[in-house]
Amino acid sequence: MMMKGFAGKILHVDLTNLTTSVIPTLKYQRWGGGHGLGAALFWDLCPEVESITDGRDPRNVVTLAASPFSGTNVPSAGGRCEVTGIGTGLKPKNWFARSNFGGQFSAMLKHAGWDAVTITGAAPHPVYLDIRNDRVVIQDAVEVWGKDTYDTQQLIQDEVAKVEATAGWSAQLDNRDIGRTTQKAAVVAIGPAGENQSIFGSLIHGAGHGSGQCGFGAVFGSKNLKAISVIGTGAVDVADPMALVNARFKTRELYANDADNLTLLGTPTNPEAANVRLNSEVGAHALGSASRALLFAQIDENHRSVGCHGCVNGCKQRRDGYGNESHCQTTVWYLAPALLAARGEAALKMTLFDERKDVTETMMYAAETIQRLGINSYPLTDGCLWLGALAQYGLIGPDKQIKSNLPWDKFGTMEFCKAFCEAIAYKTDIGELVAEGFVEAAKAIGREEDLKNGKFLQYPYWGIPEHGYDPRAELTWGYATLMDSRDINDHGYNWIFWNVNYEIAAGIDHPVDAETMARCYTEKMIPYANDRPQALDFSEKNMYSENLARAVQWQMHYNRFYKNSLLMCDFRWPDCCNLNRPDFRGATADPEVGEQVYWKAVTGEAITFEEGIRRGRQVYNLDNAIWVLQGRHRDLVKFEDYIYDKKYDHSKLGTYSWPSTDDKGQWSFEDTVGRQLDREGVEHWKDHYYRLEGWDLSSGWPTRETLEALDMAFVADRLARAGKLGQEGLRR
Repeated sequence: MMMKGFAGKILHVDLTNLTTSVIPTLKYQRWGGGHGLGAALFWDLCPEVESITDGRDPRNVVTLAASPFSGTNVPSAGGRCEVTGIGTGLKPKNWFARSNFGGQFSAMLKHAGWDAVTITGAAPHPVYLDIRNDRVVIQDAVEVWGKDTYDTQQLIQDEVAKVEATAGWSAQLDNRDIGRTTQKAAVVAIGPAGENQSIFGSLIHGAGHGSGQCGFGAVFGSKNLKAISVIGTGAVDVADPMALVNARFKTRELYANDADNLTLLGTPTNPEAANVRLNSEVGAHALGSASRALLFAQIDENHRSVGCHGCVNGCKQRRDGYGNESHCQTTVWYLAPALLAARGEAALKMTLFDERKDVTETMMYAAETIQRLGINSYPLTDGCLWLGALAQYGLIGPDKQIKSNLPWDKFGTMEFCKAFCEAIAYKTDIGELVAEGFVEAAKAIGREEDLKNGKFLQYPYWGIPEHGYDPRAELTWGYATLMDSRDINDHGYNWIFWNVNYEIAAGIDHPVDAETMARCYTEKMIPYANDRPQALDFSEKNMYSENLARAVQWQMHYNRFYKNSLLMCDFRWPDCCNLNRPDFRGATADPEVGEQVYWKAVTGEAITFEEGIRRGRQVYNLDNAIWVLQGRHRDLVKFEDYIYDKKYDHSKLGTYSWPSTDDKGQWSFEDTVGRQLDREGVEHWKDHYYRLEGWDLSSGWPTRETLEALDMAFVADRLARAGKLGQEGLRR
């Protein structure tokens, strides 16, 4: 029986034959939606996964999936969209991977009557997908191919809105009136970077929603798919609307901040820190954090926070000028070049608290430039600085070892930014060298040492740049990424870094002591660590322990169901430690407003919070089975050399403190700057992790016993046929 919350249909698009068909969702509802749905569709529709080495292979199956929560008012869960498929630019293989973006796309997909769009094959010419409720047309994209993402979306929205019923109302007609709406079509598109199949190609929706990591823009480009447009006039059928509304109101009242009446916690003893939260909003994670725009560019107060569909805390901004709706890392990728151009060597001594409004417009211009061209900004953060350093060394120029005609003498200006980004997008000049990523570029010019020492190119895992959270200091981020196929990009534990370390750096007394914070978190970590506060003990003696393995196990399983499949926002969930509550206990797993409460309200199915974790374990084991078919083995699961060979020597906040215990068991916030990881220690940690997951310790492959206990015998059967089923009880 189909649960409430699901639309009941999945749109299957065969681009090779330019046909569409419907897949009933009923077979896949056990996976929840989002990532689980995408992984299950990939498992069924990509039988040749073992022989696909690049996401640009036409046999790759790419899915954009909503969830039962999409299009509803579940707090901070109504507007996310999960993208799955084989990615590009990953090392040592292009793994089955994931990305994600917010906005209105998934909500509109549900309103049109679809749970997901899954795409196979490659079109013979550029096309875009035009979805209007149950009417689907594969349109010729000749008018939008070559356009940037903003112009593409506008042109498609104008085309969809041509049939007007009344002023401001768009009637979607097909020989009958099938509904009216005041909304514009929701469009996700690629820019020139994706069209040219650069691994930096990103999917862009709206002005600032992007799916960047893993190069799915390049995958769209390889399929000649310019965009997907969807408009719907329906609604999401919810099992218990009153329960949903009551839970949302209670969450908003007790756990979320008021965007109109914000206060700062604590009193800064450092007077220069006072403007940081007003202008940068670092640390705007979880329900109990600030709800102004999450920016690293210092903008004036003449802006308004906006959120994705159904959000209770907005983290994006609308303002005049460049970079509307861009936020977080997108606003900071060009900061260092801009500061160097504006301040010279003085920029090297600046801290997060220093005034830098003089470079705000340059930073926001850089943000808008990469959004328009459809470029993933993350690799550019280190990559642009690395190339700038090589130019300073005299290695890049018209007649240099690395030939380039870009204006390197204007590095850090808007002029250079435009030229550099266009070179990346069109694979010209320096863009041709780095088209397959900075890892391949470093190898091509004989500078592999720059990867091994981590000085300029910090790529600690899977050919992906560090997310700003070094594995030597933020252990859970590093370990979880090793157990995934890309940087984990999970801010559940990372909330601790921003809230604690910002206030240490600013001279603010944090209201939560280390032991209370550890207990607030671990009480929620059902069933793996809810009685183990040591699971959040980042002391050196605990670095390779079973306790930290349990923390990562919970992180992976929570994410795969609640966050990646139900699509609860990473900036807001899980809510473990909440500064708005007198006891600091967050909404996660709460019997009245926890994740499982929303699941029942929307779908009608009553589950415990722990059952959701079990479902996340199922999704995660399906992921691992796909990776195993692709060639994943324990021996590939390792960090880059510099993580083991060098000490971590800096932090963007000056300190990198985590809850830790001393030899007497006393808790405090301990600075982890100065650490490095031990190779054998990491292997020891992997032993703990594989044992907890029930995987073969010698290979990291799942065993039949584990898979059958998860009702996944069909996965065990396929792995057995491939000769890649883990052995029971094997030890290293």
